[in-house]
Amino acid sequence: MEVPVKVWALLVLLSVCLKTVLCFSNGKVEQACDDMTPEHGHQSSPHPPPYSITVDKSKFSPLEQIKVTLSAVPSENKAHFKGFLIEARNASNPNAGPVGCFTLLDPEISQLLRCNDREGAAVSHTSEVSKTEVQVIWTAPQDPPSSVQFQVTVVQKYKLYWVRIQGPVVSLNDAPPLPPLPTAGQSVAKTTTAASILSDFTSDDCGIKKSCLREPAGCDPWKDALCYFLSFRTEDASVVFELSGPAPGYISFALSTDKWMGEDDVYLCIKEDDRVDISAAYVQGRTHPVIASENVLRDTAWRLADGVIQCRFRRNIRIPATYQNRSDLGEAHYLFMAHGRAEGGRTHRHDRQPLISTNPVLITGLPEDLTGSRSHLLIKFHAVFMLIAWMTTVSTGVIIARYFKPDWAETTLCGQRVWFQFHRALMLVTVLLTCIGFILPFVYRGGWSKRAGSHPYLGCTVMALALIQPIMALFRPAPDTHQQSKIKNGNKHERPLSLVVAICLGIHQQALLLPAPWSTGVLAGYVVWFVLADLVLEVHRRGLFSIGQYFHFNKKLFLYYIAISALGHCFKKIVLAVYLCGNLGFLIILLATIGAV
Repeated sequence: MEVPVKVWALLVLLSVCLKTVLCFSNGKVEQACDDMTPEHGHQSSPHPPPYSITVDKSKFSPLEQIKVTLSAVPSENKAHFKGFLIEARNASNPNAGPVGCFTLLDPEISQLLRCNDREGAAVSHTSEVSKTEVQVIWTAPQDPPSSVQFQVTVVQKYKLYWVRIQGPVVSLNDAPPLPPLPTAGQSVAKTTTAASILSDFTSDDCGIKKSCLREPAGCDPWKDALCYFLSFRTEDASVVFELSGPAPGYISFALSTDKWMGEDDVYLCIKEDDRVDISAAYVQGRTHPVIASENVLRDTAWRLADGVIQCRFRRNIRIPATYQNRSDLGEAHYLFMAHGRAEGGRTHRHDRQPLISTNPVLITGLPEDLTGSRSHLLIKFHAVFMLIAWMTTVSTGVIIARYFKPDWAETTLCGQRVWFQFHRALMLVTVLLTCIGFILPFVYRGGWSKRAGSHPYLGCTVMALALIQPIMALFRPAPDTHQQSKIKNGNKHERPLSLVVAICLGIHQQALLLPAPWSTGVLAGYVVWFVLADLVLEVHRRGLFSIGQYFHFNKKLFLYYIAISALGHCFKKIVLAVYLCGNLGFLIILLATIGAV
């Protein structure tokens, strides 16, 4: 049945859901075996750790086993932990590396690490699931040191952790006593001065005293809470940056030599509770930013208000070579501006495609009002070609082939019936636009995209069906035959179903994220519009209302039938014209939206 299939297409459209990306640490931290320090770019907490390490023996012999327990202090609130690294060290020379090996008691929450080419030399977590206790078995080596101390690094959240908490010391049987060791939490972390509260800044001097990149174009962060704003101006041998935008966790910008994220100089303003942490970072490939250990920023200030994060800082134009991965502000760079969620000081993937400046920008150059886009031109053309092909040309071709054969049954054009020539021309245009649109994302990505979800697979399905259609046409019987009708009825719904889902997923891709939810509403409106036009013409064709139909054929009513038939032809043409007007309206709205992102 045609109606259920169309209703099914609508249900599929309305059921396309939003995807959420979750990222959990897997505890593979072999690179931290030596110093036991997480690569989070922050300092170990200077406060006493709310955790304890206990052992079931104080003396041991070679190859003897000891149970080691890491647990949260019961009296401490929220004293759970997500990550840990346990090692046993020579108490007389703790920097010499781990000694002995471990055995797991609960592989669900703990795993063995290979350190210094020895399997099981350390134990770490398997996921970021909150834990309150971990137990492992340590086995002494064949030739152990006279005393061994257990040390642990515990991560409560991304920016809150304790490095090398000093645990109990166990001694070899008959070994001399060891001098007193530092107590847990004794290590001192570096401290930084608190940033001042930022005074309001505006876009008044954009293009005059400072350069600005903003979205929407011409917005003012002082007046518009939805304004994403980046400005910079040169002062002596430094540059002052201002960054503002609504975000649940962080706003950031990057300096890049190309329009691809990776190997870039990044600056982050991360909301943490009721303050903002401002830091420099570096991105290698499509990974989390690595916070710089060197402080290259000064005169930092920030402000939080109504969900908007604002920050200001100063950076020297040129940074000494010892500060790795910092860009020279005297050179031209593309600007990337992004925002997203953050948890415990750790940034997640940006919520939208970054706003990228149209051209490379000389940071120390003359002030200018910059332009940018969140979508590459190739992706925009991909969307334009696909929408024109599958919203307008294919739907019009289907309606003409399905309902207008009787109206142009005897009229020919270039030796073929008019309806068939129109149908064939529209379908060939559809295939041509689909082929071009299909190639463009591969040119843009340089291959297959692993982050686009199911959209590429559905796109390949639509592409395959589009190519199969003209091939099948070569083997079809002549138009208007009974066999031709059977073939068409057998395959007319496969492509629309795949198409609806592919387009709905496509308009919410990171590379082309149209405003939601109204862009989905526009697409749903188009589908409803097509289904209504198709239903009206189908009901008319089946004679369920009498416009253009006749039921009693005889000589007396022949002239009346001709008049009514002409009225029916006119009615179908009016329906087609109204449908095309609405179709073009929906198409123009989507194309204009694509041009604006």
